[in-house]
Amino acid sequence: MEDEEFDLVIPPGTPRTIIRDAALKFDVELVSVTRPLNYANMVNDERELLALRGKKEEIEKANEFLYQKIKEFIDS
Repeated sequence: MEDEEFDLVIPPGTPRTIIRDAALKFDVELVSVTRPLNYANMVNDERELLALRGKKEEIEKANEFLYQKIKEFIDS
C-alpha cells in the first residue's frame, strides 16, 4: 500500500511552463487521464486531462507548487 500512486489533475488552461516545471521538480510522471466533467449543461462529459502521478508526499508538494505558480500567474 505504501507504493500506492495518486493523480493530481492539472486545471485546464494551466500554462505549459508551470506544468513542465512541476514535472521536472518533483518525482512525478505526467500522464493523460479521462475524467467526467459536470458543468453548465454538460453532465458526465468525459474529457482527457493532464495529471501528475506519483506517491502521496510528492503529489502534495506538487499540488502546493502548482497552486502557488498558478496564483502568481493570475495575479501578474
